[in-house]
This record gives sequence, structure tokens and C-alpha cells, in this order.
Amino acid sequence: MKLSPCLIASDADVVATRLAELATQALVDEVHLSPKPGLVDARGSGAHQDLTLALMERSANSLTPIFHRLAIAGWQRPADSALRQEVGRIGREGEQRMMAATAGVNTHRGAIWAMGLLVTAVAMQGGNATPSSSCALAAQLAQLPDHASPKVFSKGLRATQRYQVPGAREEAQQGFPHVMQRALPQLWHSRSQGASESAAQIDALMAIMTTLSDTCVLSRGGLTALNAMQQGAAEVLHAGGYQHPAGQAALVRLEQRLLASNASPGGAADLLAAALFLDRATAR
Repeated sequence: MKLSPCLIASDADVVATRLAELATQALVDEVHLSPKPGLVDARGSGAHQDLTLALMERSANSLTPIFHRLAIAGWQRPADSALRQEVGRIGREGEQRMMAATAGVNTHRGAIWAMGLLVTAVAMQGGNATPSSSCALAAQLAQLPDHASPKVFSKGLRATQRYQVPGAREEAQQGFPHVMQRALPQLWHSRSQGASESAAQIDALMAIMTTLSDTCVLSRGGLTALNAMQQGAAEVLHAGGYQHPAGQAALVRLEQRLLASNASPGGAADLLAAALFLDRATAR
């Protein structure tokens, strides 16, 4: 039976509304997750002077209409240049909404990039997606040029060039390996071992941090801080994860090292939110 255009449009809106809500909730849940070393959480502002929990929440909620528009734009469409241009335009409008909501503070620029691609990718599959298929489609989009993108030399780009490491753009173009190979497997494993949901999410964050070249950390503390982040996160997991007292003690030591360098793993936080979204929006 052939569906009418009105019914198809209705289905798209229902799924887009759900995806936008899930994406926003993933950002809110990430910021509330505690304790996160160097990051804004329910305890305080971490290594940041200009960020608060309330500001991060306001930023996340301001992006719900943007995620909805991205889902509508991507609904059952192929990964082509036309969609890439539209995603880029909507994403830049999302940055403007974020800046308006935060009075000019960059709270979620990296998350708009990662989450925006993944929301679009899930919608491209009509809402019937898996994590791997969604990351693969997001990679196809990220590999296409966005000719209207402004040539802005951001702190993250400076760090990738100075230290010759991959950044957020490369992470997306490679199909989000830190989501697929680190965060989601660790999240599912920790849950299977009886960890609480918050402990499992902290473990997933640690898994990302063990190998990510986090440009937020590099920008603030250089290679010394990045090495401390990667080693400290590995120690948390080697101690059994956050559900074990030894893992909790290791996380305290990690936080002390990051705060001493004024470093905050914002890139890892963005990827954790992306993993939480895929965990909820797709079928394993």
C-alpha cells in the first residue's frame, strides 16, 4: 500500500520530535552526570570559570528545535551534497541559538556538530537505525564539503594542527570510533556487571578519555594534561570502574591532575552525550 504524503510527513514529525527530545536529554544527562573530572557537573563548574550547570542546561534546551529541524531535513534522504549543505546551515543556526541562550558563551559547539550529524543520520534511516549504521551515515555526511562553512580558526583546530592529532571533524569522518569502540561497549559492559546507570555512564566517559586526543584538554594543558587524562582514565577502568572503591579513588586522583592543569575534557563529554543518544535512539 502506498502511503499518502500527509501520512509520511506525520511519521517524520513524530520521529523528529522524539529524536530531538532524546538528543536534548542526552546533553542534559551528560552535564548532570557526577562526578566528572574537570567538567561541569552537579557539584560545580570543574575547571571552568564561565560555565555553570544552569547555563549548560539552558544551552541544551535551546537546541531542541535545531535537532528537530535536522531530523526533518534528513528524513529518509541519502547522504549527498545537498543534505550536507542543509545540515551545515541548520547547525550554524544552532550555534547562534546557543550563543543567544548563553550570552555568548560557547557551551555546546562541539556537541552541535556530533549530535547534529547523528540525529540526521538516524532520521535518514526513517528512525529504524543501529548505532553502527548511524555512525557510518554520519561519517558519509561529515566527509562531504560544506562550502558555506566559515573559515574560523578555532581553539580546537589550533590544537589539532599544533599537536598533529585528530579532532572533532576527524572523529566524525571516521565514523565516531570513540563512540562505537569505546563508549557504547563500556556502557553496556558496566551495566551487565551490575553497575548503576550513573556508574556505567562514568565508565563510558573514562573509556573515551583513555585514547581520545581531546583538543579541549590540549588547548588548556598541552600534552602533559592529555597524557594525565588518558592514563588516569585507564586507571579508573583498571580498578574495576566507578562502581568499585578503588575506581572511585582513581577518579579523584584523575580530577586532581586535570584541575592542576586547568584542563577539562569537553570533547570526551560531547562524545559521551552522543553515545547516550545512540543508546536510546537506536536498536542494538
